[in-house]
Amino acid sequence: MYMIKIILFIVPVVISSRIDQNNSSLDTISSEPISRFAMLDDVKILANGLLQLGHGLKDFVHKTKGQINDIFQKLNIFDQSFYDLSLQTNEIKEEEKELRRTTYKLQVKNEEVKNMSLELNSKLESLLEEKILLQQKVRYLEEQLTNLIQNQPETQEHPAVTSLKTFVEQQDNSIKDLLQTVEEQYKQLNQQHSQIKEIENQLRRTGIKEPTENSLSSKPRAPRTTPFLQLNEIKNVEHDGIPPDCTTIYNRGEHTSGMYAIRPSNAQVFNVYCDVKSGSPWTLIQQRTDGSQNFNETWENYKYGFGRLDGEFWLGLEKIYSIVKHSKYILRFELEDWKDNKHYIEYSFHLGDHETNYTLHLVEITGNIPNALPEHKDLVFSTWDHKAKGHFNCPESSSGGWWWHDVCGENNLNGKYNKPRTKSKPERRRGICWKSQNGKLYSIKSTKMLIHPTYGSFE
Repeated sequence: MYMIKIILFIVPVVISSRIDQNNSSLDTISSEPISRFAMLDDVKILANGLLQLGHGLKDFVHKTKGQINDIFQKLNIFDQSFYDLSLQTNEIKEEEKELRRTTYKLQVKNEEVKNMSLELNSKLESLLEEKILLQQKVRYLEEQLTNLIQNQPETQEHPAVTSLKTFVEQQDNSIKDLLQTVEEQYKQLNQQHSQIKEIENQLRRTGIKEPTENSLSSKPRAPRTTPFLQLNEIKNVEHDGIPPDCTTIYNRGEHTSGMYAIRPSNAQVFNVYCDVKSGSPWTLIQQRTDGSQNFNETWENYKYGFGRLDGEFWLGLEKIYSIVKHSKYILRFELEDWKDNKHYIEYSFHLGDHETNYTLHLVEITGNIPNALPEHKDLVFSTWDHKAKGHFNCPESSSGGWWWHDVCGENNLNGKYNKPRTKSKPERRRGICWKSQNGKLYSIKSTKMLIHPTYGSFE
C-alpha cells in the first residue's frame, strides 16, 4: 500500500512536468501534435501497470488473510489441547495425592494391626501360662480331695472344699471364655491383615495379570492299570439352584474357565476357579505363580483357605473335603520348572476329614514326571502350629502346610517361593520342590493342583 501511494504521488508530478515542457516548446515545435498523444499512451501503459499491480497486491492480501486465519485456528486448537492437557495433569496430581493418602492410612492401619496382634499374642501366652498353673493346682487339689475321701468315706465334704471347687470351676470357665474371645479376635485381626495386604498389592500393581493356561508336554507315561480307590457312588446334589461342582456348571453350557459359586452337599456356598482343559472341567485347589502370597500360614488358614482365586491361593482343606467326600475324584499336579519345562502327574485319591488331619491316600494313574509322593499310605497334613503325631518337625524343617508320612521328605508344593540358584541347602529344602524316587530334585517355578470327578461325560 505504501508503494501505491508513492506511485500515485509521482505520476501527477511526471504528467505535469511533461505538460509544462510541451507548453514551453509550442513556440518552437508547434507542428508536432503527435508527441502529445504519445504521452497519453505512456500514461495508459503506466495506468495499466498500476492496475495490474493493484490486482496482484489485492490477491496477495487475500492469501495473507487466509494464512493468518489458518494460523489463528491452529493456535486456538493448540490452546484448547494445552488446556485439556493441563486439566488432565491436575486430575492425575489429585489422584496421586489421594493414592498417597490412602497408602499412608493403610500403612498406619497395618502398624496398628501388627501392634494389636503382638499384644494379643503376649496376652494369650500369659493366659496359657495361668491356665497351666491353675490346672496344676486343680490336679493337686483333686489328688488331696481323693485322698481325703478315701481316708474318710463316711465323712461329709467340708463346705470350704465345696466352695473352693466351685471357685476353681468358675475360674476355669472364665479362662476358657476369655481364650475363646481372644482366639476370635485373633482370627478377625488375621482377616483384616490379609485384606490390608490385598489392598496394598492392588495399589502397587497397575493391573492384574490373568493366569495363562499353557499346554503341557505331549509325552505322558503309559497309564497304570491300578484301579481307583473304592468310594461311595453318591454324587453331589444341587441345592437352591446353586451347582454343587464345576462339572454341573460345565454340563449347563458354561465352557469358559473362570470363577463360579458352588454349593456341595451339606456345605455352604463358596467360590471356586473352574479350569476347562480339553473339554473337561477341573476345580483348581492350589496355584503358585510368582511368590506374591505367603504360604507359611496357620492350620486355621489352611483349613478354610487363603489368597486370591485370580492369583496365588489355597482353596481350603474343608472346602476340598466338602467337594470330594461323596464321589470318586482325580488329583492332578501341574509343575513348571525355571527352564519352562512343563510336567504333570495324576492320582486317584481319598481325603479324610478334620478328625483324621485330612489324611490323603494316593494311587498314581498317569503322568510325565516321576512319582514323588508315597502311594497306598496315609499322608497326614501338618502346619507349624498344628503338628500331627509322628510328624513334629516337618513343617519347621520345611515351610508351609503339606501332607507327610513317617519321615519328612523333600516334596512340598506349599513351601517358600525361591528364585533360581538359591545357594544354601536349607533354603532349597524349605522351598517348593518335587523330589522323585530316582533322586532328581525339580526346582519349581509355578504349580497347580486340580481335582476332577471320575463320573460324567464332558463332550
